[in-house]
Amino acid sequence: MKVGIIGATGYGGLELIRLLHNHPEVQGIDLFSSSEEGMHFSHKYSFLMNIFDQPLLKIETDRLAEYDVLFTSTPSGVSSELLPALIGTKPKLIDLSGDFRLKDLPTYEQWYKKDPAPADAVEKSVYGLTEWNTPAIAKAQLIANPGCYPTAVLLSLLPLIKENLIDASHLVIDAKSGISGAGNKPSQMTHYSETNENTAIYKLHEHQHIPEIEQAIQMFANQSTPITFTTHLVPMTRGILATSYAPVNEGVTEADLVNTLQETYANQSFVRIIKDMNKFGTNQVYGSNYCDIHVKVDPRTNRATIVSVIDNLVKGAAGQAVQNMNVQFNLKQTTGLSLVPLFI
Repeated sequence: MKVGIIGATGYGGLELIRLLHNHPEVQGIDLFSSSEEGMHFSHKYSFLMNIFDQPLLKIETDRLAEYDVLFTSTPSGVSSELLPALIGTKPKLIDLSGDFRLKDLPTYEQWYKKDPAPADAVEKSVYGLTEWNTPAIAKAQLIANPGCYPTAVLLSLLPLIKENLIDASHLVIDAKSGISGAGNKPSQMTHYSETNENTAIYKLHEHQHIPEIEQAIQMFANQSTPITFTTHLVPMTRGILATSYAPVNEGVTEADLVNTLQETYANQSFVRIIKDMNKFGTNQVYGSNYCDIHVKVDPRTNRATIVSVIDNLVKGAAGQAVQNMNVQFNLKQTTGLSLVPLFI
């Protein structure tokens, strides 16, 4: 396959390069940029010397239409203008930006503070939560790759909500992310002196992933409920740890929760249910496409604690995007993604 990456200079783009370079079905990768056209990529990132020495290419619709797959790893508001013109042409389109995730356009405008993509393009997009939407992904041209937080949250909660094991109306989600989730554009919030030895809450009740999670719960679990969702930055580079709390419904045991998770993901290579937990953290999935999940019920409060960890740049972004590409081209989902986590 011939692959193009738009927005290759960001962290998501770099992770796509790492994964696709080792993908056995990818024969060529071209890199595009709207701001650094003509620059040799290895001049910006010397660790890619002798791997990607070609210049960044200009974004032109006619040229883009020649590829088998196009990944857009751009800030919100870019792919919504770029990709609609490519719908109906040759390439499969996988967008990591968020521009096509929310089906309700006023909701997108409210939470992203940007003009939404054209309605017909959003209508044709398919939400790319791979383990839950495989048949639709296989038939789609335009994939809206999920956000990093929603991936960690939804994989851990959807089976339990769908089977009515927990009370989603009292769901509280506490999520923590490494700094790379904010992208590579410098800002005060991600400045070393403000993130080092500091854990900070941000976007309180305003995070754009809130409506995405609620939409997916409605889509896959057929329940419409608002959630309480808080996000934090922690002083590490990669990783998300999402801890969710919800009352268990009458008659439901901890074993019911564990069994449901195990049955749901029995044939899914990248979701691991950890039954016995001595220590549970982000380094057990670092650099990999795995999502690890653990659940425990407190008998004193009758409340379940559901914990999940992912690498925000892999399963939360580029890894899931490649997994979706594999589904679109009828390849094994693990193709190019069988990476052992970098535990140390």
